[in-house]
Amino acid sequence: MSPQKKITIFLSLTVLFSALSYIPIIGAGTANVQGGIFVLTMMWSPGLAAILTQLVATRSLRGLGWGLGSTRWLGVAYILPILYALPIYAFTWISGLGTLLNPYDFSTLTKQFSSPNIVSAIAVYALIKATKGVAEALLFSLGEEIGWRGLFVPELAKVTSFTRTALISGVVWAAWHIPVILFADYHNGSTPVTFAAACFTVMIIGISFPFAWLTLKSRSLWTAVLLHTTHNVFIQGFFDRLTGSGSITPYITGEFGIGLAVTGLVVAYVFWQMRPDKSLSPSKVLTASASQG
Repeated sequence: MSPQKKITIFLSLTVLFSALSYIPIIGAGTANVQGGIFVLTMMWSPGLAAILTQLVATRSLRGLGWGLGSTRWLGVAYILPILYALPIYAFTWISGLGTLLNPYDFSTLTKQFSSPNIVSAIAVYALIKATKGVAEALLFSLGEEIGWRGLFVPELAKVTSFTRTALISGVVWAAWHIPVILFADYHNGSTPVTFAAACFTVMIIGISFPFAWLTLKSRSLWTAVLLHTTHNVFIQGFFDRLTGSGSITPYITGEFGIGLAVTGLVVAYVFWQMRPDKSLSPSKVLTASASQG
């Protein structure tokens, strides 16, 4: 089966399966309807679509990048969200456009350390608190990434350049979120919905470049799964919780603020400069990925 046909089947199934989650979420006006179960089914819609597409096309689930890949790229995936998020939050705290909160219980911890070690102890403790959510978040991220980076990106890379692969996958990924942003409550609620949707779209398209790059470079979907997971955990579960909100803060921080939209574009440029078209043959990467997957 041609890559174009696989992509068509995959996207059609993704729309169909996602609609089954969009309808109750939009009908209730909230992603928390029925305890949030439809968020899980929505996030697994691309994964289920990819699995069925691959079974129809090859009668096998090989070729979706199941191999773990190099720990080097997993390490990059884990730390990258901190690198593109921290500058925005640090600027917000230092400038006074937002406040640095203490959402964790540090009182007992600080008594156990001498004064010079308090800062480092609190930093480690806070990171542990944030990282505890990784295992649970992996379940959600895996569903999306089997689809977006397990099948969609590799199939796109067979027929077009890295730049177009990253852009197309980013636009589709962003568009997939838009119904629950515009018609439900998947936004910060403190800025105009159109502003939130625009910032989110730019951010998603920007970070699609490292997602695609790491997937092709590592020959594994697990780098994308981990990157997706740590993005959610460190931004939503760590930096957002550390940041007190003033009237201007929501316009800057979070997934719906302009800050991550800007750093998303910076990250896109960095990974575009290292694009596989220059130093790596996508066909070789995908052949090796198929043999591993």
